[in-house]
Amino acid sequence: MTTVGAHDERDPELPGRLLTAERDVLIPLLRGRPEGDFAAGTCCPGWTVRHVLAHCSAALSRVVENRFEEGVFSPESNDRDIAERDGWPVARIVDELERGMTDAGPVIARAGGALDGIALGEWVHAGDVRDAWGVPGAYGGGQVEPALELLAWLSRERGHLALHADLDDVDEPLLLGAPSGERSPARYLGDAATLVRLYSGRPLAGRRYELAGTVEAELNLFG
Repeated sequence: MTTVGAHDERDPELPGRLLTAERDVLIPLLRGRPEGDFAAGTCCPGWTVRHVLAHCSAALSRVVENRFEEGVFSPESNDRDIAERDGWPVARIVDELERGMTDAGPVIARAGGALDGIALGEWVHAGDVRDAWGVPGAYGGGQVEPALELLAWLSRERGHLALHADLDDVDEPLLLGAPSGERSPARYLGDAATLVRLYSGRPLAGRRYELAGTVEAELNLFG
């Protein structure tokens, strides 16, 4: 993998590739779990696994159907989307999620970058599900490299703090954020999954890493 920070052009197909690749591993995992497992709590305050999946399936359906009313994706909007699916069987939520992960990519590609963060958020929420169930690969696994590439792009586009990351499990160093000329890039040493946790505001208990030139709260891309 080359240094992510070296890619200055947006890859419009990257979000869709990430979604479909994650679909191919996540959906079989979901279909193979008993109903009771979906009541497990997650790191998202007040949300069970079922709530997370309902939010994800609703968000992708909005993308595919171009439904972006005022206040969309606010906490209140997310709660309404989840409540609308409260009476659905889990299988119906998973069906909707599968369709969204299949069909949203081309729509996101055409949006010019405005919707790229939704694809990364979906992948992170898949990590929330794995984390809740104790399944290996939460915030890492087979799709971590395209996820890191998308994370680097989003952090740069949003003018986030520049950070050099030397990852234990990725061969090449990563450059995230946008160098400002006024502040030296921060530095991170550790594994890729912990880096994702830092940028997505996920729990860090028990994680081993080194961070210099910044503090954890400053890295949260979704906060």
